[in-house]
Amino acid sequence: MVSNIELVAGGARGGKSRYALQRAEQSGKNLIFIATAEAGDGSMADRIARHKEERDEGWTLIEEPHDLATIIANADTNECLLIDCLTLWVSNWLCLEDAAQWPVQKNKFLDALKNTPATVIMVTNEVGMGIIPMGELSRQFVDESGWLHQAIAAIADEVVLVMFGIPQKMKTASMEV
Repeated sequence: MVSNIELVAGGARGGKSRYALQRAEQSGKNLIFIATAEAGDGSMADRIARHKEERDEGWTLIEEPHDLATIIANADTNECLLIDCLTLWVSNWLCLEDAAQWPVQKNKFLDALKNTPATVIMVTNEVGMGIIPMGELSRQFVDESGWLHQAIAAIADEVVLVMFGIPQKMKTASMEV
């Protein structure tokens, strides 16, 4: 049974992660931060370090670039999972040699979300508001991210778009998509 599923989207440096941290801390539950990023270069390592500094010692960190479904499936009602970020997770899967497993993993993830008793807050980048990319992998990334976001929004209790540090509620528990 879904307790509380929230999708927080926005552009780069728009304030979505800060907003999601605040929402999770307000839950009163055990806080678990699930990081999907991998430090492939110095710039990404700096971003990861900045995000770590934003969290206090009350957070448990799980670094998982691929298998989010298992973490969600094993969570309990006393936990608030903050996944940051879904677009990196999609990218991680599409760049694997076995990228053909992406649809299976996506469905396992969505099933886990539908059945978890935990609160789950997911941060993602809105990537579909720009032009259609020229490269095949880039187009696949935008397509897969958009389809994932639509599927999550359909089952989420809350969908929030954060722009310029200002959260805009797109869907609340009382609304239908």
